[in-house]
Amino acid sequence: MKTKLNGILTLLLALVVQVAFAQQTVTGKVTDANGDPVLGATVQVRNSSNATTTDFDGNYSIQAAPEDVLVISFSGYEPQTFTVGTKTTINASLKTSLEAVIVTSYRTSTKEKSNISASVVTNETIENRPNASFVQTLEGQVAGLNIFTTSGQPGANSTVNLRGIGSINGNTEPLFILDGAPIDEDNFRSLNPQDISEVTVLKDAGATSIYGNRGANGVIIIKTKQGNFNSPLRIQANSILSFTTLQDNDYNKMSSQQLLTLERERGAGVGANGFDFSGTPLTDAEIAAAPNTEWTDYFFRTGLSKNNTISLTSGGAKTRQYTSFGYFDQEGILVDSDLKRFNIRNNVSGRSDNERFSYDFNNTMNYSISNEPSSIGTGAINRNYVLAAYNSVPYFRPEDYTTGADYLSPLRFVETPFFLIDRLRTFNRVDEEVKLVGSAQFAYKLTDNLTARSVSSYDYQNQIFTQAEESDSFNALLFGGAANPNAGRQFQQSTRQFTFNQLTSLNYDKVFAEKHTVSLGAYTEYFKAHLRDFGYDARGLDGRTFAFGDGSGFLGAVIRNGAIIYNDNANAQILNAGLFSYFGSADYDYDSRYGIGATIRRDASSRFSNTNRWATFYSVSGRWNVSNEEFWGDDNPFEVLKLRASYGTVGNQNVNGGGYFSGLTLTTDTFRTGRGYTGANALFPSVFGNSDLKWETTRQYNVGVDFEAFERRLRGSLDFYYKDTEDLFQSAPISGAVGTGGYNLNANFGLLTNKGFDLELRYDVIRGVDPGDFELDVFVVGNVNENVLRDLPTEDGVVLGVGREGGPIGEYFTVRQVGVNPANGNLLFLDADGNLTESPNNDTDRVWLDQNLTPEMQGSFGLNMDFKGFFAQTQFQFATGIDRFDFDLADVQDPTALGQFNLSQDLFRAWTPDNRVTDIPSLDATNINTFDSDRYLRESDYLRLRFVTVGYGFDKQVLDKLNLSTLRLFVNAENLVTFTKWRGFDAAGYNNGSRQYPTPKIVSLGVEIGI
Repeated sequence: MKTKLNGILTLLLALVVQVAFAQQTVTGKVTDANGDPVLGATVQVRNSSNATTTDFDGNYSIQAAPEDVLVISFSGYEPQTFTVGTKTTINASLKTSLEAVIVTSYRTSTKEKSNISASVVTNETIENRPNASFVQTLEGQVAGLNIFTTSGQPGANSTVNLRGIGSINGNTEPLFILDGAPIDEDNFRSLNPQDISEVTVLKDAGATSIYGNRGANGVIIIKTKQGNFNSPLRIQANSILSFTTLQDNDYNKMSSQQLLTLERERGAGVGANGFDFSGTPLTDAEIAAAPNTEWTDYFFRTGLSKNNTISLTSGGAKTRQYTSFGYFDQEGILVDSDLKRFNIRNNVSGRSDNERFSYDFNNTMNYSISNEPSSIGTGAINRNYVLAAYNSVPYFRPEDYTTGADYLSPLRFVETPFFLIDRLRTFNRVDEEVKLVGSAQFAYKLTDNLTARSVSSYDYQNQIFTQAEESDSFNALLFGGAANPNAGRQFQQSTRQFTFNQLTSLNYDKVFAEKHTVSLGAYTEYFKAHLRDFGYDARGLDGRTFAFGDGSGFLGAVIRNGAIIYNDNANAQILNAGLFSYFGSADYDYDSRYGIGATIRRDASSRFSNTNRWATFYSVSGRWNVSNEEFWGDDNPFEVLKLRASYGTVGNQNVNGGGYFSGLTLTTDTFRTGRGYTGANALFPSVFGNSDLKWETTRQYNVGVDFEAFERRLRGSLDFYYKDTEDLFQSAPISGAVGTGGYNLNANFGLLTNKGFDLELRYDVIRGVDPGDFELDVFVVGNVNENVLRDLPTEDGVVLGVGREGGPIGEYFTVRQVGVNPANGNLLFLDADGNLTESPNNDTDRVWLDQNLTPEMQGSFGLNMDFKGFFAQTQFQFATGIDRFDFDLADVQDPTALGQFNLSQDLFRAWTPDNRVTDIPSLDATNINTFDSDRYLRESDYLRLRFVTVGYGFDKQVLDKLNLSTLRLFVNAENLVTFTKWRGFDAAGYNNGSRQYPTPKIVSLGVEIGI
């Protein structure tokens, strides 16, 4: 028996020794995406109790067998898994989780316990892109967020609409909040996108109702980067060099030989009158020898951009900081357009020893100087560079320019490029801006469950806009004439805008019986905005002493031939606006399965009279975490399955658009001064006030589902929404006194509905197990929206320029053009009854087309790949249901412009007796340019490679040798390829103008270095 027992013990000992020898020590380091160590991360052998945590430097050590799988996780980051194998060192770089914590409004919540519809965009898809404005980088990244930029000017303003257009005349853009500070939604050119950590887009009333008077169009919360506690100093440098070029077009314009030949045949222009305008037609040899100038190559260029940022982060046990310095210099693709920007940001936060008190200071100082050409989009042949680029005849050369005085008489439109060359040499326009944005946040835990918080924030802008036209310029000589040889002028406007916001809150959070969680909040908010504006228009400049921006060349007023010349003008303005609010929130959660929430807010605005100064907004929301129910047992296919619903009201106090200071006098009668009878000073009505004017109110319903399945490979959300905006601000005509004309009375009437759905999906096609393994994920983001007008304030349910009852906002109302009459080459139209006609009535034959400029469906899709340090990312953006007027095409197909501007080769297929079936009318058609119609209304749907990047990140072995924490090289491109039927330069221009400054293609080279 003893022998058997010894044998058994020996066998067990051998097994223990074998197992012990199978185990191995695995060590490593866990860092975040910035390379900083992660303290307290969990390192666990999957399906076991064997686990450890990382130390202060992010290091760990654990015993594991070759077949074991290590799971490394930390709150707020995506977990990572590694098969041990023969490795004794396993390092991990954790990526921020989009599902961990989201900002729900004035508070935060976990994704699991959030009742609202919100999307989060991290810095991974914002930074290292060449856009001057961070808003442009958000294009296509958030379902329902429509961002369109109608100008290629560096730092140009973008229009942002969330879930459709929410107002006819009022503000339609979301509220933007930067680190707790409400900021101007139309000015981001001075802010550095490299400083942004994440952007949260709040969509439904459950999230936005608590913002009351400013939440009708959604809320976008911007959070900038912070340092980490217990982290050593880390320095990171990003440098990007970009090249911007003009996008392609398909207008197929004529060469000099084609144009001159046509001019000679038609008896117009240089072809028929010679280069000396003597009336002698050009010979074949002269036409053949004519130069071919591509004026787009002269007035547009390859722009060079430099974007450099250096940041420093560090932190101790109780404080942390982030500091950055940025320099951005971008040449626009249009001559005389550029932007230079300098940025400094400092974010400091800390906590007391007992962690009851915490504070955050976030401040940024920015200076920018911008040159932006004026008169873009106009028909000014003497001011719009784009017109010269698009339409100038090719047989003139830039070197043919002499001086502005040589083109005054006779004034020939064909010499347009020389007018604009002169303007380039004699016109200056500069916009300087100093922008300061900051916030100070303090929080103190009065008890374990009760926290008092104060957030004070400001947004300061000081802009100085200066432009000058020299006295020897073509324009000054043209408008001044011989009697006014010093007719140059300088205009300057100085604007200071300061806004202050104070939020004070008391929050209570308590967990009862381990399953019941209650959160209550009480808030007050005070907002004040101040504007001071002063400017002058100095007319008369002595070129001998004048210098741009300086006053040394100004001339005093002179009476000449009984008229005052050099008469200067001055202007000044003082405006103030304010808001005051008090509000509350309540949330309840049961066992992370069921949750409900409610908000109520009472707002007062200085924009309205005492009658309607106050308004109340509210919301209710709820959720059911179906995936947390016990009835699934072990067969739950979902890691996350959550149903959400919300209903609420939000307001829009900016009822006539234009920012903080517009419409401040809409409720009172105001008058203006001017010249009356016999030139005497007089008063004239300016605004007839309406004391009953009130807020626009939006009621929104939202039902959504969030899901994650197949070991979280498939993740996404689907939301259905319905929004009604009522009490729309509109103007109704009223009779004016005899001799004064008619006037309008502003009032609230009408209803605007937006309904649709948002979809966001992401799928991990291939997941790597170990660092360097191939990984591939794909994503799609989409929105479908329908917009309908109702209850319009006219008897026939029609407001021209707005729309009709039951139709979309901005629906086109015009005559229908259907082709060319094969009998005579005239244009054919339809009358209101659908009958063919060559001479429709512009008043009675217009019809509603059920078409407008707003996309019906939009979104993006793409993929992300990683393999052994190499990475690639693509984003394709699409939009459908867009119909635009292509007036640039109309310009180059207009035969009446022959002899003045270049034209399209499309005219070679014009109707003739031998070519009767065509879409181009006869060059002698009698009804060209006679009737407004839909002839140039074109589909502008598009699919665009919005963004692509390819790069390489060096591994740890190389970085250790170089004493670096990060080294990444990358190449990226924006707007590289566009698939569309649109023939112009920019299918995504979203406007019906012509001769516009298009957005460019951008190719960039970049490097990111971490020390």
